[in-house]
Amino acid sequence: MAPGPVPSWQARQLLRAARAGTLATSDKGHPFASLVTPGCAPDLSVLMLISTLSAHTRQLRADPRCALMVMGEATSANPQTAPRLTISGIAEPEPDPVLKARWLAVHPYAQLYADFGDFALWRIRPKSAQLVGGFARAFRLRESDLTPDPAAVAALLAAEPDICAHCNADHVDTLALIAGDPGAWRMVAADVDGCDLVCGDIARRISWSAPVSDAGEVRRELVTLAQAARAG
Repeated sequence: MAPGPVPSWQARQLLRAARAGTLATSDKGHPFASLVTPGCAPDLSVLMLISTLSAHTRQLRADPRCALMVMGEATSANPQTAPRLTISGIAEPEPDPVLKARWLAVHPYAQLYADFGDFALWRIRPKSAQLVGGFARAFRLRESDLTPDPAAVAALLAAEPDICAHCNADHVDTLALIAGDPGAWRMVAADVDGCDLVCGDIARRISWSAPVSDAGEVRRELVTLAQAARAG
C-alpha cells in the first residue's frame, strides 16, 4: 500500500478547506452538536460567525471548551472513506474586523446578515486533534503538529495584499484555469498552505503542494498549478 500524506499536512488542508462542520459543545454537561460554517485565520485558528440567539453560542459562553469536526470527500459509496478531522480547543469572541472580513471572503453569501446585531465572530485555537485520513489511518495530533511556522505566517500575511491584487488584476484567466471552472474568479486570501478563490457566492480552496514561506514560493506554486491545469 502506498504511503498516505503527512498527517499534519492533511489535517491542515482539511481544516482550511472546510466550509461546513459540526460543532460540539456542552449543555450543562450534556453533549450538543450543531452545524457551523468555519473559516481559518492565517495561523490556522478557526473562525465562526455565530448568532447570540443560538444554543451553541449560549453554551460556549458558559463553557468555552468545544470540538469541531470537518470532512473531506468520500472516495467511494461508503461515507467512512471520507477523511475527517476533529479539533479540540477553547472558543472565544474575536472582535478583530480584519478577521471578520477574512471569514466573509470565503462565505460571501453571509454578507446578507453578517452585520446583524446578534451575529459575532468567534475563534477556536486548536489544542489537539484526531485525523482519520482513510482506511487504517488514524492519528492523534498535538497543537505543535498543527501550528504553521509563525515567521512564514507573518511573511505571507504581509505579502498577501500584493499577491491577491496582482493575480486579480493581471491573471484572471489563470485563476479560472486553476479553479477548474470558467468565471470571474478572484483570489481573496493566500496563506502558507494555499489560497482561496471566489466567484460570486462560490468559494474554492486551492492547496499548495507543501507549505510555503514567502511570496516567491507562492508564485512558483501558482505557476505549477496553472501548468498542470493546462496539461490536464
